[in-house]
Amino acid sequence: MKIIKIVAYEILASGGYPTVEVKVTLDTGAVGIASVPYGASAGSHEATVLVDGDTTRWNGQGNLKAVANILTEIYPKIADIPAENQIDIDTAMIQLDGTPNKARLGGNAILAVSLAVARAVANSKQLPLYKYLIQTYNLTTDLTKLPQPMVVIIEGGKHADETTDFQEFCVSAKEQGSVTENVRKALETYHQLKKILKEHKLSTNGGNEGAFAPNGIPNNTDPLEFVTEAIKRAGYTPGKELGISIDAAASEFFNGNYELKLENRQFTGEELIHYYEEWLDKYSFVSLEDLLSEDDWDNWVTLNQILKAKGIKHIGDDLTVTNINRLRKAIELDAISGIIIKPNQIGTLSETIACCKIANEHNIMTITSHRGGGETNDDFIADLAVAVGSAYVKVGPTRGERVSKYNRLMEIERELRGAV
Repeated sequence: MKIIKIVAYEILASGGYPTVEVKVTLDTGAVGIASVPYGASAGSHEATVLVDGDTTRWNGQGNLKAVANILTEIYPKIADIPAENQIDIDTAMIQLDGTPNKARLGGNAILAVSLAVARAVANSKQLPLYKYLIQTYNLTTDLTKLPQPMVVIIEGGKHADETTDFQEFCVSAKEQGSVTENVRKALETYHQLKKILKEHKLSTNGGNEGAFAPNGIPNNTDPLEFVTEAIKRAGYTPGKELGISIDAAASEFFNGNYELKLENRQFTGEELIHYYEEWLDKYSFVSLEDLLSEDDWDNWVTLNQILKAKGIKHIGDDLTVTNINRLRKAIELDAISGIIIKPNQIGTLSETIACCKIANEHNIMTITSHRGGGETNDDFIADLAVAVGSAYVKVGPTRGERVSKYNRLMEIERELRGAV
C-alpha cells in the first residue's frame, strides 16, 4: 500500500489549546485520522511537544511548526515506504528527526503521522485497530482478558487549582470480568463521591480530566477516606470489587525536598516513604504511581520492596516515560512493578509497543493512560491497551474526550463477545 496524501492541521484539545491531527490517505482509498494529546504535567524525559513560540497566536502554544514539518519533511521522507511497514516508517521519522527526544520535528508531529498510518492500513485491511496491531507487531495477546477501568475520580496537583497536592485518586476494578460492568461500578462510585463531598461542604468542581477537584480539602489523606466511603455506598467492598489507585506526580512537588503545600510540610525522600507507609495497611490500594520524583532512583528501589511485600503495584510514569532505556534501568534496579504507557511520551507507535513488549517479558504490568492537560476525542489508546494486554486503561470519568476511550473499550468487548 502506498501513502498518496497526508494532510495535517491544528485541532482543539481539551485544555483549550491546539494540537496536531493528521489524515493519511492510501492508494487503496482507505483513510486514517489520528490526533495526539499533550500533558499539563509532563516528565522532563518525555518526547518534545513542538510549539510555535509565537506569542501573537495561542499564547505561543500553536502547532503550525509541527504541521509544517509533517508536510514538508516527514511526508516526502516516508512517501515511498509501503504503508504496512509501520516499523520502517517510524524508524525513518526517528532518523529524520535526529535528536534523542524528537525536539527538531516534534514528538507531536511524528506521533500523529505514526498513528494515522496505522489506522489507515487497519481500515484498508478492514481489521479492527487492535487486531491489526496484534498482527503487525506479532503480539501474543490473550483477548479473553481485557484491560479494566482505572477511573480518576479526584484530581489535584497540576490538574486542578486549590485542591490536593497529589494529582489523581482513582477507583480501579479489582476483578477480571466484564469491562462494561466494571465501568458501571466505578462510575456508580464516582456518583456517590459527589454526595460525600457535598456532605463535607467541599466543592464538586471539575478538573482537567473530568474528575472532582474539591476546593478547601484540608489534607492529602481525606480523599482516601472519601473514595473508600464512596465504594461502600455504591454497594461494593473496598479491596474486593474495587480498590484505590494514586498518581502522586511527585516530580511536581519536588524541589530538592518534597513539599506538600496543603499540609505545610517538607520531606526528604526517606521521610516521604514513611508518610506513605502509614496508609498501606489502612486503605485498599491496587497501585501507587509516581510517589517519588522522576530521578530519585534509590528511593524508588526502597519503596518498591515495601510495596511488593504488601502486594501493591508500584507504577512508573515520569520515571519511565514509555522509554525503553528508562524501563530497562527500572527493571535492572527492581524499582517498579508496573509502568504507565502514553504514546506521546515517546513519540511513535513502534517505540510504544516495543516498551510494552519489554514490560510484558519482565512481568511488569502496563497501564495505558490518557493525558491530563490536552486530550482529544481520538480513542486509539483503547485499541492499543487491548493489543498489548494492558491490565488497565486509566481515564477520567466524564467529558467527551475521556469517555470516548471507555466507550471504545466497551465496543471492543461487545465485538469480542459476539454482541455486535
